[in-house]
Amino acid sequence: MPKLKLQYVCENCGSAQPKWMGRCPDCGEWNTLVEKQVVVETPAQRQARSAMPVEAGAAAQPVTAISADGFDRIPVGGSELSRVLGGGIVPGSGVLVSGDPGIGKSTLLLELAATIARTHGRVLYVSAEESARQIKLRANRLNIHEPELYVLAEIHLERILEHIAQLQPRLIVVDSIQAIYSDASPSAAGSVTQVRDCAAQLLRLAKSDNIPLFLVGHVTKEGAIAGPRVLEHMVDTVLYLEGERFQAYRLLRSVKNRFGSTDEVGVFEMAEAGLREVANPSEAFLAERLPNAAGSAIAVTLEGTRPLLVEVQALTSTTSFPQPRRTANGVDFNRLLLLTAVLSKRVGFRLSDQDVFVNVVGGLRISEPAADLAVAVAIASSIKNEPVPADLAVVGEVGLSGELRSVSQLPRRLNEAAKLGFRRCLVPQSRRQTIVPPEGMEVLGARTLRQALEIALGGK
Repeated sequence: MPKLKLQYVCENCGSAQPKWMGRCPDCGEWNTLVEKQVVVETPAQRQARSAMPVEAGAAAQPVTAISADGFDRIPVGGSELSRVLGGGIVPGSGVLVSGDPGIGKSTLLLELAATIARTHGRVLYVSAEESARQIKLRANRLNIHEPELYVLAEIHLERILEHIAQLQPRLIVVDSIQAIYSDASPSAAGSVTQVRDCAAQLLRLAKSDNIPLFLVGHVTKEGAIAGPRVLEHMVDTVLYLEGERFQAYRLLRSVKNRFGSTDEVGVFEMAEAGLREVANPSEAFLAERLPNAAGSAIAVTLEGTRPLLVEVQALTSTTSFPQPRRTANGVDFNRLLLLTAVLSKRVGFRLSDQDVFVNVVGGLRISEPAADLAVAVAIASSIKNEPVPADLAVVGEVGLSGELRSVSQLPRRLNEAAKLGFRRCLVPQSRRQTIVPPEGMEVLGARTLRQALEIALGGK
């Protein structure tokens, strides 16, 4: 059974204090703390309540007898967001959106809320960190004037649930879950207990009433979602909004999706009037490319099911220090060290007295090994001061022995390169004989990194 505990509650602001004080620390009023008995749950009881199924006490039934009517996806009006969500919003689903401060999470969700309010009816946008007037200013900047979009500036969970019951919205947005607190938990807002319990109650309501719920989550310095890790397991979809704050492009990445494929990416551009979808990301990433510049190579990478062509730049310069620098922006630092070691040991480049800088243009971050060959070609091009042919794209993984290894979904990559006007593509020799190149494209094969550099920089 839950235990009873004495607390001192302020009659003016309603805040609870563990001991009596002459002045309330929250509102500053004197002699307003009154002794009251409150119900305190043990951690085991609270965890059991949070883990209760949506339909507690429901009888088991055959899967053939369960109706899936009314669970059609809700269109979101944009191809990029729809791609990441798996084709639209599933009713009753919980979506967690996270990203660095100022990256555009609130802008993205306010635009989504306006779209759903325009096409499907009432939407509730709960702002726990900004006032309603601040949301209105952002809405004016984004040219959003939807009468069915309701804004609630509230941090108290019980009052938020009351407004949801009154409005019966078609979509709920909570920005952010770390700022919400509940009276059922004695800990402070943003703590592990509060975040877990508040999210559990909101998700239970969303699933019982089939209302889609979007939660905004803060990130730590390491880029992980702040708060309990269980928060990512409770929701159905986890989205990360990535990008450099001083770059215009934003990438919305799906790392978990119970109703669609994971690792999908949507590309947006931050403009004055909000986030604008980028219909052809490869063309946008290559818009300012200098075709005959040394130290530049075009990588054909794959983000989810979408092939992207990005420019990989490298710069080498002689250093006067005994320890040369290695700087990676957009590629994994350890992968850069591996490639420089292979270039030194297997190809014969002298990099012990060279600073090496590698950058992926546009703020994109490449994690797959298929970009290894592009990084190595860009570094070699900078060392030899010879440009890579403007119509050549490269794709391949580099092994420690200097061999080139095959990559997945190569035909899709070649088709994307052909659409953007590239007439040649350098690939591992093992895949050259098994693919049919697109019309007008020549596929060049290389077995080793040395052979690939001879083709890319020797014009063969």
